Amino acid sequence: MTKDQVVVITGAANGIGRETARLFAAEGAKLILVDVLDDEGMKLRNELDQTGSSVKYVHADVSQLTEVLHFVNTATTAFGGIDVLINNAGITKDGFLTKMDPVTWAAVIAVNLTGVMYCTQQVAKVMVEKHSGVILNATSVVATFGNLGQTSYSAAKAGIIGMTKTWAKELGPRGIRVNAVAPGFVHTRMTAAVPDKVLEQMAKRTPLGRLAMPMEVAKVYRFLASEDASYVNGAIIAVDGGLTI
Repeated sequence: MTKDQVVVITGAANGIGRETARLFAAEGAKLILVDVLDDEGMKLRNELDQTGSSVKYVHADVSQLTEVLHFVNTATTAFGGIDVLINNAGITKDGFLTKMDPVTWAAVIAVNLTGVMYCTQQVAKVMVEKHSGVILNATSVVATFGNLGQTSYSAAKAGIIGMTKTWAKELGPRGIRVNAVAPGFVHTRMTAAVPDKVLEQMAKRTPLGRLAMPMEVAKVYRFLASEDASYVNGAIIAVDGGLTI
């Protein structure tokens, strides 16, 4: 259970982030919802607020250190600390290698890789003071087997695996567990832009024969954040229906 834990979720406004927020709120967690999609973020905040949850929405681009510092300050001021950080924010700007421009590459790396580093760096400073905490990172199956047109996305997600293992070694002795979740293809806004034919092929390649629902990933976040996973550190948990076996 995550009751009364202070949980920060980046990319909280839709998809996996939104379902994660709903799940943690139902268990009584105190939430900081971080996103740049203000209309959807505030809508989710209002929804959860009506259920009696303690929740705040903060506009923050995780690729901007000043904005990361802002949401960390909001969390510590409002709730006195941070128990769980879920680095869920991510973007895609797909394109084949030979057609990729530097601006597109930089944008994906800034949010998906540098943003994860900024958030973890600043939240870890808070967690170290209490000698406890959980950091969960969103990687992807494409980090290990690649995907056509996703050079930047694959590179960022592979980098997250390396950072997760490094941080598990650095922060473990300080009472902080660091793990990552590697979803396969999930029914989200991100995959909605993928042609149906491609999604059908992905479903056929998956032993379970379908894409995941966002809540199925959220439940893995919940497990890793709980005391049930108290000895899980440095793990990369595949939530892919068997796609990568």
